[in-house]
Amino acid sequence: MKNLKNIIYGTGLFASLFIVSGCSEDFLERPPVDSIVDAGFYQTDDQVLASTALLYSKVWFDYNDKASYNLGDFRAGTAFSAYNDRGNVLFNTTGNTPENGSSWRSFFIVVGQSNLAISNINQYAGPAVSPTIKKMAIAEARFMRAVAYRSLVMNWGAVPIIENNLELLSDTSVSRNTPESVWKFLTSEMRQVAEDLPATPLRPGRVTKWSAEGMLARFYLTRSGVEAGGAGQRNQVFLDSAKYYSERVIANSGLSLLKNYGDLFLFPYDNNSESLFSLQWVYSPGAWGTQNSTPAYLAYSPDIANGDGWGGDKSATWWMLSQYEGIKATATGMQGRTVDQRLKATFMLPGASYPEISQTIPGGEQKLVFPFTGTDNNFIAIKKYITGKAKDVGGLSAQQNYGNDTYMMRLSEMYLIYAEAVLGNNASTADPVALKYFNLVHMRAGLPVFAGPLTFDVIFKERLVEFAMEGMAWYDLVSLHYYNAAKAYSILNSQDRGIFFTAPDHFPNPTSWTFTKTSWATTERTIDANSGNFLLPIPSAELSQAPNLQKAPVDYYSK
Repeated sequence: MKNLKNIIYGTGLFASLFIVSGCSEDFLERPPVDSIVDAGFYQTDDQVLASTALLYSKVWFDYNDKASYNLGDFRAGTAFSAYNDRGNVLFNTTGNTPENGSSWRSFFIVVGQSNLAISNINQYAGPAVSPTIKKMAIAEARFMRAVAYRSLVMNWGAVPIIENNLELLSDTSVSRNTPESVWKFLTSEMRQVAEDLPATPLRPGRVTKWSAEGMLARFYLTRSGVEAGGAGQRNQVFLDSAKYYSERVIANSGLSLLKNYGDLFLFPYDNNSESLFSLQWVYSPGAWGTQNSTPAYLAYSPDIANGDGWGGDKSATWWMLSQYEGIKATATGMQGRTVDQRLKATFMLPGASYPEISQTIPGGEQKLVFPFTGTDNNFIAIKKYITGKAKDVGGLSAQQNYGNDTYMMRLSEMYLIYAEAVLGNNASTADPVALKYFNLVHMRAGLPVFAGPLTFDVIFKERLVEFAMEGMAWYDLVSLHYYNAAKAYSILNSQDRGIFFTAPDHFPNPTSWTFTKTSWATTERTIDANSGNFLLPIPSAELSQAPNLQKAPVDYYSK
């Protein structure tokens, strides 16, 4: 059985042509005809599967590179950069902010290449291609397109739905579609995809029926707020759908939570029993765009990296640390210990040890002990997705070139979606199944059983600590904003995003830490989230090339 990662890197001429046809600066531009793969390519099952392989990596590269954490975590307030990316940290993202443009471009590249794959398979698949493979490959492309549209509508609101880029050559009237119609489109798409994908992955890393049904659970939970019955209320039909699909995935997928949370990010963790959908990156010397470059920007120092390690000013925020069990407010700051095992697996505290990572020190090398530095400010560095030097991963990494996958959906989310869907519009719930599922996630982190009742705040906090630095927190806030904007603004505006000092009780291997806000850093600690800056502005370059994007949106289904 061929591994998807080998397919991604081993598609030869097809890969190069596929990449060229998707990298237009203008998302509305028709893919160049001379770059479309020759019709003779789609003659075997392997060739058809190769035609969708890069939908798992290359097309997402510009988003995964730096934008995923800039939007998903910096804007959400779970992490910050003290000296870089300040527009996103301070919630002042503009039409010229680099990560804004790269995200928009990447998502529409996913859309465009998915459309191209669907068109080519339908048009060129030869008689030797099995109907099952043809149906699956088209479903994969539709899956990716729907996932991209979920990110587009949640970041920019009204966006144009494009199902056939080839038709755009003669159509200059493309304009944005209403968020409600975008959500209707992507949920109806994913329902069909769930019917066409197999229940078990055809090859490692490929999406399945359960990947699609997991996305449906996520989509319907959010859509319940998009089409809410009133302020603070969610659509009960869609809440019931979220509950239905999440329970189906839990009961029928055959997936299971890893026993230890930290193992989710220890090499080699790819395509494990908890992964419902991951981007499939490949350590590929000499290639660009199929590898995972993100660890280069998150690793706190070259001492643990491969000629990169540029994340020395990136850190958990003060607010994010306050979400973890065991860290409590004091008269002068915060103090606590790592009761929740997810803290150590997500962020590095001074004195914490990570024996899986090699660290260069004066005169030699040791297993990583995160250093204790500074006198009035330091950083709680990013650990999640940091796998270390090449020697730590069997030689499979180099500068800006890592092979570890990026989670796009994990099974633990299904447990928390079920709990939130059951809670629905109630203030609280003591539903025993919801509590059972919640506690499977909660107790895996080493925490005691939560007796209940479950509330929105309890579930929201659990999602924060479960998925911090996985690009999830921002989308949780957008989901909330759909039906309770005031609460979303309140959460964001209560956050402290400024620098602080963390001191261990002893070094190394401390048992507790004291956190103190840096006294001279009194500005830029908070943000002002409001209706005028919550959604991202359409990138300026796109507005200049596609002026129809400035027109009022229309219902996609009223054409």
